[in-house]
Amino acid sequence: MSPSSPRQAPVPPWKNLLGALSLLVAALIWTSGLVNSLSRPSVAPSLNLQQQEVQLLAEPALPDTLGSVLRGGENPRTILKGSLEQIPAADRSWRQTQLLDLLQNEVATVPEIDAADDPLLDRLLCEARGGASGDCINPAVARSAAVRLSVSALLPLITAVTGTALLLGQGWRLWRGRRESWPDLKGPTLTLLDMALLVAGGFVVISAVGVPLLVLPLVSRLTAGLDSPRREAVGVVINYSVMALPSLLILRRQLASLPKDITPEGGWLQWRWRPLSGAFFTALAGWCKVTPIVVLTGWLLVRLFGDPGGSNPLLELVLDSRDPLALSLLALTAVVLAPLFEEVIFRGTLLPVLARRTGSVTGVVLSGLLFGVAHISIGELAPLTVLGIGLALVRLSSGRLFPCVLMHALWNAVTFVNLLLL
Repeated sequence: MSPSSPRQAPVPPWKNLLGALSLLVAALIWTSGLVNSLSRPSVAPSLNLQQQEVQLLAEPALPDTLGSVLRGGENPRTILKGSLEQIPAADRSWRQTQLLDLLQNEVATVPEIDAADDPLLDRLLCEARGGASGDCINPAVARSAAVRLSVSALLPLITAVTGTALLLGQGWRLWRGRRESWPDLKGPTLTLLDMALLVAGGFVVISAVGVPLLVLPLVSRLTAGLDSPRREAVGVVINYSVMALPSLLILRRQLASLPKDITPEGGWLQWRWRPLSGAFFTALAGWCKVTPIVVLTGWLLVRLFGDPGGSNPLLELVLDSRDPLALSLLALTAVVLAPLFEEVIFRGTLLPVLARRTGSVTGVVLSGLLFGVAHISIGELAPLTVLGIGLALVRLSSGRLFPCVLMHALWNAVTFVNLLLL
């Protein structure tokens, strides 16, 4: 921990009042946001449909054994047809209706459709017009789909297996009494009131309410000349960047008020960039370990309660976008801006303060829970809380903030790539 105890200066009454109001308003915002997220659609159905389409496209290029494993032994046409049939007719898109008609062989006359940019629709139309199955298959498209499907399915599997092995090894060492000693947790000697002002006041109230009211009209003007999805992508980058500013400015002022003579080696946030190789290895190991637990948490949630919906809107933007510039801007937000900002707040500042005040275990759980709640998605609350706990444990075990940023960026990058593959 820090070499000095927290400041004991008298606290002005207005500051206590401001902290209490910030907590109250933040609680109302988060509660309302979580409830409202139930009405947001989940990306899971779209992801499942995309994966089933890729399975059908990849079928000719996959070895029988691998193809059977990836699709669970069922015929990909049957799987896709069944999923499309479950969508109410009124909710099906024009393309989904065409695909279902072709899969059901219910097309009296083959429609005249330009499907040059839609490999699956083009293949099914070719077959409906009497073309031989082999002649309707584009080998290059099939090979590309097979690679995409294999990577999107096998990467999570390999990561989960590796992570499980690492967790079992760590559990064995703990059981044998060979637990590695962790460094002292160093961090800002701020108070819980400071955290209320930083997280509730800056991160939630000002950033989530005040800034959008001022920035959204400006963003609308700046992006008025852009077409979708670039308009939405530029808006995401600007909004996220501006929303991060209040919290960072508050934190900068709070850190500047701390006595300079007690600043720990490496600074209050303990970035400790070097050695880079150690940071990357720690991040990679942490990502592997947390993956099976997050996956298991999400699976149990769906099994017990069904898909609650409320997915992050950014996922839908990535899934629906085909524009390289838009995807690059969304990747910048997800893989660079979000990990940097969120790790500074949650693992760089909040975790050390909570751990000092409540103990390491409680601090890890509370910081992880607040991290999950801050994403305002009821469907992702439990998995993101587990991810937050994993990031907090990396911060504790390494004594560094940089590996947490790398692990967070790696998690978002793999999620982003999987969406692109589908």
